[in-house]
Amino acid sequence: MIRSILVANRGEIARRVFRTCRELGIRTVAVHSDADAGAPFVADADLAVRLPGSAPTDTYLRGDLVIAAALKAGADAIHPGYGFLSENADFARAVAAAGLTWIGPAPETIDAMGSKIRAKELMAAGGVPILSVDASAATPEDFPLLVKASAGGGGRGMRVVSDPADLEGELAVAGAEALSTFGDATVFVEPYLPTARHIEVQVLADTHGTCWVVGDRDCSIQRRHQKVVEEAPAPAVSDPVRTTLHDAARAAVKAVDYVGAGTVEFLVADAHLDTGKAYFLEMNTRLQVEHPVTEEVFGVDLVAKQIAVAEGAQLGEEPSGPHGHAIEVRLYAEDPADSWQPQTGTVRTFDVPAGVRVDSGVEAGSVVGIHYDAMLAKVVAHGTDRATAIRTLGDTLRRTRIHGVSTNLDFLRSILDDEEFAAARVHTALLDERLAAWSKPRLGERGTRLAALAAALAEATTATASAKVLGRIPTAYRNVPSQPRTRTYADGITVSYAAGFVQHDLEGVTVVEATPTRVVLDDDGITQTYDVSVGPSTGSGQAKWVDVDGPQGSITLTPVPTFVDPADVVAEGSLLAPMPAAVVSVAVADGQHVTKGDVVVVLEAMKMQHTLTAPTDGVVSDLSVSPGSQVESGAVLAVIATGSMTETGEES
Repeated sequence: MIRSILVANRGEIARRVFRTCRELGIRTVAVHSDADAGAPFVADADLAVRLPGSAPTDTYLRGDLVIAAALKAGADAIHPGYGFLSENADFARAVAAAGLTWIGPAPETIDAMGSKIRAKELMAAGGVPILSVDASAATPEDFPLLVKASAGGGGRGMRVVSDPADLEGELAVAGAEALSTFGDATVFVEPYLPTARHIEVQVLADTHGTCWVVGDRDCSIQRRHQKVVEEAPAPAVSDPVRTTLHDAARAAVKAVDYVGAGTVEFLVADAHLDTGKAYFLEMNTRLQVEHPVTEEVFGVDLVAKQIAVAEGAQLGEEPSGPHGHAIEVRLYAEDPADSWQPQTGTVRTFDVPAGVRVDSGVEAGSVVGIHYDAMLAKVVAHGTDRATAIRTLGDTLRRTRIHGVSTNLDFLRSILDDEEFAAARVHTALLDERLAAWSKPRLGERGTRLAALAAALAEATTATASAKVLGRIPTAYRNVPSQPRTRTYADGITVSYAAGFVQHDLEGVTVVEATPTRVVLDDDGITQTYDVSVGPSTGSGQAKWVDVDGPQGSITLTPVPTFVDPADVVAEGSLLAPMPAAVVSVAVADGQHVTKGDVVVVLEAMKMQHTLTAPTDGVVSDLSVSPGSQVESGAVLAVIATGSMTETGEES
């Protein structure tokens, strides 16, 4: 019997496994990098062992260090979670060789199905349709193609290639990402079907020959081939297609004598028709990120079943279901307004209303760094039917308060509000088709101005409350009234008000109440309450930020200083780091002539590589980074001077 489990992972999946372990009376052990020393999952564990360093290749991908930590802490089993070493057969073998119980399928199974290339060969031999093309023999008619990592998933190492001339370069970039994330640079290509659906089947099998098919999930809402919304059961699927999917999943289990929890993934064309076609994509030999939706509709704890199977228990009768409908959204630290760049920083507020399931890797005070995935949490709603689940989840997200890092929260709300999504007319290209509409700010112009007015009034009352002299003088008071006080925030948001909180910009709006933390406005007879948090002051006396939570959602506003600090001014042509990151490579040198679009620097943040190119023709100067450098957001990496250079280096 297992008494102590080390989770060879981090973040929300480590916390998820620890939760089940506590319910089963099993002691828990965490391993953590230096960057994760203060993370919530470390505090959740009974014991924690440090893995020196912060980069995944130095810590969570070091199987030898993880096994040594398990032995040192007295664990007798290792749960791999997902990602990192979860589909590494050599790691599974090493765990068993160390006398520890591996909570997962046999290494031979991981070899067979963990490699997507080998898995396709096995399924094709079993008569299951597959998608495949030889990259070296691809013709123009084969395009578009999808480049994929053989050893992993989650959108890492995936590239859509429409132009044959780009294939070689995209194969190299995908391989580099795959190596960084999974430790294996092997990639392959397959035909890209943009309007098909991504549907997967959950399986669970024991060592006694029992195999459960625990329903299916739709994962078609994806961005950059990374799942954003998942739901169970997959909606709008005909009975014949669903039967085909489940039968093929059972065949996959049988083909490799699979043991444990796994997922068989398919690309499905015309899923709603009896004549729909399903093509095998891959088998994930681990627990999936989206497993909670299956747990919600089948009432089963998949982690508990994984542990039971690892202990040699026999699965009972296959659970009935599904019961109702469950939808999960992935909350990412990324900014839709900034080309979806991953965001870093300290989470000031993290508050998701009760009534839904939240699997989170962060809490208020958590630091989101550059080294790991940008996912903060998964929010899951279960309802008696799909419409109820959508409504519950949408309202929960509306009332969710997250500040400190930019997120895709509003984007998720827009997905749930979309008519096509509500009608279950989903496919893998829907997000790209709707990207512009879903990316629009939820508050709109008037909603943003109302929030800005609340922010300005809270700032003003904060200043009055903290005044050491003349504290009794009303906010915005002028001895000789001439014009209202104006407050400007980033993105050109400006509001005006006068003494007595008489606002001058929004017709029909009156101020009912204003305190440093709460502002009540009357908008044409409708009372709206805003909770406001004013950040600390900068050296110029301006607040660094103002967080506003209102009836239509949340926003963080950045006050624009009245006077610009000369130190904040950068030279024209400066190439700035868009986020904190590590420098992977530098393609230029000081004094080198570049053409607009030439690669200058490649950065890596949150497992994704970002290529920065020359914004214009010019000459490189002030190159301040080298491979391995760590840079902060906004750091000047180089300057592209637009003047021509003489042989002496003087500008002419």
